[in-house]
Amino acid sequence: MEQALAATVAALQPRARAELAELVAFRSVADPAQFPRSECEAAAAWIADALRAEGFEDVALLDTPDGTQSVYGFLPGPATDAPTVLLYAHYDVQPPLGEDAWLTPPFELTERDGRWYGRGTADCKGGLIMHLTALRALKEHGGVPVNVKVIVEGSEEQGTGGLERYAEAHPELLAADAIVIGDAGNFRVGLPTVTATLRGMTLLRVSVDTLEGNLHSGQFGGAAPDALAALIRMLDSLRAEDGTTTVTGLMADAAWEGLQYPEEGFRKDAKVLDGVDLIGSGTVADRIWARPAVTVLGIDCPPVVGATPSVQASARALVSLRVPPGVDAADANRLLAAHLEAAAPWGARVAVEQIGQGQPFRADTASPAYAAMREAMRTAYDGQEMAIAGQGGSIPLCNTLASLYPDAEILLIGLSEPEAQIHAVNESVSPRELEKLSLTEALFLGRYAAGKG
Repeated sequence: MEQALAATVAALQPRARAELAELVAFRSVADPAQFPRSECEAAAAWIADALRAEGFEDVALLDTPDGTQSVYGFLPGPATDAPTVLLYAHYDVQPPLGEDAWLTPPFELTERDGRWYGRGTADCKGGLIMHLTALRALKEHGGVPVNVKVIVEGSEEQGTGGLERYAEAHPELLAADAIVIGDAGNFRVGLPTVTATLRGMTLLRVSVDTLEGNLHSGQFGGAAPDALAALIRMLDSLRAEDGTTTVTGLMADAAWEGLQYPEEGFRKDAKVLDGVDLIGSGTVADRIWARPAVTVLGIDCPPVVGATPSVQASARALVSLRVPPGVDAADANRLLAAHLEAAAPWGARVAVEQIGQGQPFRADTASPAYAAMREAMRTAYDGQEMAIAGQGGSIPLCNTLASLYPDAEILLIGLSEPEAQIHAVNESVSPRELEKLSLTEALFLGRYAAGKG
C-alpha cells in the first residue's frame, strides 16, 4: 500500500506543477496599496473551485474582518465518527520586492536547476497543492479515511488577524481533532522536520515630530532638532553593541534545547557576506528560535536622489519585534512602545501605532498525532528520522486554534526549507520536497485514522 501510494503521488506531480503555476500567476498580495484586491479574489475563487472539484461540501468564501477572504471546505470521511483533520494553508504572498531583481518573472512559475521559481511556490501556495495531492492520492487507494476541513487564508502575510477574529466569532467552523499547518518547512532539503515552536510578533509604526516644517540646514542646522536623527537614535537603542535585541524589560537570554543550527550552515543559508559577523550571542538556534529579535522594516525619509539640504521635521519607521514562546506578545508590544518613547532625544514628540500582532506558539510533540507523523515521515523519506525544530517566524492563527480547541493536536510541516528563500527575491520550491511531503501527509492521515479507530 505504501509503495502504491508513493507511485500515485509521483504520478500526480505534473498536475501539481500545472496547478501551482496557475496559482502563482495570481498577484495575490493582500495589500490594496500595491496590488488590486481583484487578484486575491481571483485566487480565492480558484481555490474554491478546486475544492468543489474534489468533492468538498459547504465550500465558502469567508469575508474576514480585515477585508480579505479565506476559503473553507469540508470533505466528509467514511463515517460520521471518523476523526476530523483541519488542513491549513494561505494564498496571500509577500510583494516581489522589485520584479527586476528576479532572474525570472515572480508571478510566472519557472523551472531552473531542478527547482520551481515564483512568488508563493513555497510560502504558501505550494502548501495548498501539497494538501490537494495527498487527498487525491488517498482517494485512488480506498478513499480519505478522515473527515477533512480545509481553510486557506488570505491575509497571513499581513498579520492583520482577519481569520483569527473570524474563527473566534465562529468557533465551531474549524473544530478538529488534529490540525496540519502546511506553512512551515524542513530544516534541510531531505530532512523531514516538524516545527514545534513559533515566535510571535508585534508590528509598530513609530512617528517622530520635532518641527512645524522642514528647515534649511544651512540656516537652522546645528540647533534645530532633526526628526530623522532623533528616529535613528531611537532605533539604534534597540540593539546592544553585538546586535542583541535590547528592549527594556524584555528578557533575551533563553536557550534552545533540541536540534542545533551550525553557524557555518546558517551563514550559507542567510547568504552572509564574507567578513561580516553574525549578530547577537548564544547559539544560532538560541538567537532565532528562543529569543526576541527586533527588525526595522522600513523608514520614511527623503531618498538620496532628489534630497534637499533640509532639517527634517518628521520621520517614521515600521518596527517588527519577534517574541519567543513564554513571552506574551501584548506585553512585548507595550515594552517596545515604552522603550521607543523613552529613547526619544531632545523632547521629540513620539506617536506609536500598533499595526499587527500574533502570539508565539509551542506544540505538544509527545501527542499521538506526532507519533503518526513520525512514522509517516520515516516511510516517505526512506528511513530518515523526523527532526524537531523551531521557527523564527509567526503564524498567528496557531495560538487562536490552540485556544479555541485545546484538545486538538497541531502539527506544522511545509515546503519553506532554507533554499526556498521565502520572502526574498527568487523564491522557489523543491519539487522533490513537494512530492515527499504530499506522500507524508497522505501516510499521516492513514496512520492517524488507524490510531483513532
